[in-house]
Order: sequence, then C-alpha cells, then structure tokens
Amino acid sequence: MGMFDWTEKNAAVLQQGGVIGPDERLPWPQTAAMGVQHVIAMFGATVLAPILMGFDTNIAILMSGIGTLIFFAITNGKVPSYLGSSFAFIGVVIAATGFAGKGPNANIAVALGGIVACGAVYILIGAIVHAIGTGWIERVMPPVVTGAVVAVIGLNLASVPIKNMASSNFDSWMQAVTFVSVGLVAVFTRGMVQRLLILIGLVLASLIYAVFANGMGLGKPLDLSGIGNAAWVGLPHFTAPVFSANAMLLIVPVVIILVAENLGHLKAVTAMTGKDLDPYLGRAFMGDGIATVLSAGVGGTGVTTYAENIGVMAATKIYSTAVFVTAALIAIVLGFSPKFGAVIQAIPLPVMGGVSIVVFGLITIAGARIWVSNQVDFSQNKNLIVAAITLIIGTGDFTLKFGDFALGGIGTATFGAILLYALLNRKT
Repeated sequence: MGMFDWTEKNAAVLQQGGVIGPDERLPWPQTAAMGVQHVIAMFGATVLAPILMGFDTNIAILMSGIGTLIFFAITNGKVPSYLGSSFAFIGVVIAATGFAGKGPNANIAVALGGIVACGAVYILIGAIVHAIGTGWIERVMPPVVTGAVVAVIGLNLASVPIKNMASSNFDSWMQAVTFVSVGLVAVFTRGMVQRLLILIGLVLASLIYAVFANGMGLGKPLDLSGIGNAAWVGLPHFTAPVFSANAMLLIVPVVIILVAENLGHLKAVTAMTGKDLDPYLGRAFMGDGIATVLSAGVGGTGVTTYAENIGVMAATKIYSTAVFVTAALIAIVLGFSPKFGAVIQAIPLPVMGGVSIVVFGLITIAGARIWVSNQVDFSQNKNLIVAAITLIIGTGDFTLKFGDFALGGIGTATFGAILLYALLNRKT
C-alpha cells in the first residue's frame, strides 16, 4: 500500500455511522470539506501561540501546513495528525527573549535558535525509538499513564477559553450558545453535516452572536472591516535563527513535553481507530522534529501533533490521512493570504472560546477512553493514585523550578505520572 492509495469509501458509510480509517478516504469533495474543518480546529491555537510569543502568524500557518506534509511523508501516510504551533514553548520563549507581550518580538532570533536545537534533539530521540522499538516506552507508560496524560492535555487548556476568551457576562453566554450549537449539530444531524459539527456550530453561533451584538447592541459587534482592508496575497515576514547557548539550554528541555504529547496523541488515535500505530512512533517523533527545525528555521513556532484535530477525529470518526493532506495544502495557501487571517480574526472571541471548550473536552474524554478500552483496574491503588495525582497537578498547572528552568502543567503531569507509576509499581 503506497502513501497515496487511500481506499475510497462512499458517503453511505457515514450515514450508517461508520468509521473511515487512516488508509481510507471519502470522495474528494467531502475530504476537502473535512480538511477545512481541521484547518479551523487548529487555527485558533496555531495563531494564538505566535501572538503570545510575538511571532508572525502567517508564517505559523504556512509552516504548520508544510510541517504536516513532512510528517505525512515521514510516517508513510499512516498516522493521521495535524502539526500546529506548540504551546509548550511559550513560557521558555518569553523567558529567553524577555518579550513584553504585545506586538512583534524584538529578540525572536534567539528563541528560534533554541527551538531549532530542541527539534534536533527530538529527531535524535525519534531515531533511537525507531532503531530499538517502543517496548521501553510501553513499560514506562502503560494505559493508566497515557490515559491520564492525554486527559491532562485537554484539562490543562480548560482555563484558556473560560478565563481568557470571555471578558463579560454576555461573552460567557455566547460561549454557552456556541457549545450548545455544536452539541445540537453533533446529536440531531446526520451524515456530512454531523461530521462538520465544529464548522457548522461555529457558523451558527457567529450568526446568533451578530443578532445579539450587532442587532441588539448587547456585546462587542462583529466587525468585518478588517477583511476588506486585508490584501489577498502577501508574503509573511521570515526571520533567521541565532544560536545562543543560554536560550538553547532553556528551550531544549521542552522536547520532553513534545515527546509526551506525540506519544499521548498516537495512543489516543490507536484507541479510537483500533489500528496499532506503535511501529510508527519513531517516525512520528522524527517527522515532528524535522517540521519543528524547518519552522523555527524561517521564523515559525515549534510544532506538535495537535490535540484539537484529534478532538475533531473523535467527534467525526474520520481518521483518513487524506484529510490532513488537504488541510495542510489549504494552510499553505492561507499562509500567503493576509485576507484569510483577517476572516479568522473576525470570528468573535467567545465563539472561538465555545468551540475550544468542546474540543478540549473531547481530548479529555479521549484519555478516559484509553482507560476504558484497556480495562484499567481502578481497584488497584497504584492505578488510582497515579491517575488521581496526574489529573490534578496537570489541571492545576503544578509547576516545579530547576534553577531558571520551569516545568509546568503538562510537563510535571507527564513526568509525575511516569515516575509515580515506576515508584508504585515496585510492589508486585
């Protein structure tokens, strides 16, 4: 089976609620529609991360598309994943550059050097895993651990939409309208409409938002003026990396979080599709590492396999890698279009927040599914304690400092789960 020979499944499979596997695809028009939905799923976070670090958003979008194609090629088209901006880098990049939080980052080059170095270490880890297999990872990260880590990736992000994407009571109500809209589409529609639940829910909620905000003046009006003013085609602002030992030492340890995320995501997709993706783990690490090196090499963010898109796969049951190729191609085109960036920026923040609540929740539940499908026995205290502590320290963003290096949230939860399991598993 080659990289590009997907078995075509007709739309009837969807009507019966069937699953489309990684090596299958829907007819191209539906595949393209799903691709658009995946672009929307990754867009908020892929654009938010560079904004928080003072990087160029169009480069981030462009390199997420190129990175996804590289990942697809290196994993032989077998692992359905989208590569978007990683949030794991935000804290260390701000520490390395002294970025104040608004506008372009004056010291971006030093941060880019650190991210390139981190990607290089990631490629090395991937090569080792590819050479000696994943047995050691299996022993270190059994289902109780991976399930908890996947759940934490969703839970750790929970406060982002709830605290940062709603500035008023009206906004909070609009988030509720948005997640209820997505829920209604998810349950009461069929076929392709149901599979496009995030996209349709988002459009529906934006229209309702416009009625209340623009029509009745209850909130900040939906503003489309930026779309008219933006150019159709434009080059992003490329920047070359500068290598400084200090910044590299600060940023390289992020590799551990990337490994944990990628592993957790692969486990989640394996649990959902029933296809064993473990043999591709080394390739997945290398693909992600190469994409990160290339992205930071021109001024983009470090990239990681995206939980948002795994949430979309969980909701749609479409795991076709063809969808990610179309999403990547769309992202590359959009990277050269300031106008598209303006369309996304026009989506009201509370609506994006409502969609984020659903997507982060779906990731969390994917972690619980790993426990259920592997029949994790919670009558054993070691499993109970590992899961309990991991979920709380990950959600509460428990942070430990080692000199200048801070490990927070997802990082402490991942290591905590691995080390705690190793410690408590001694008693056999």
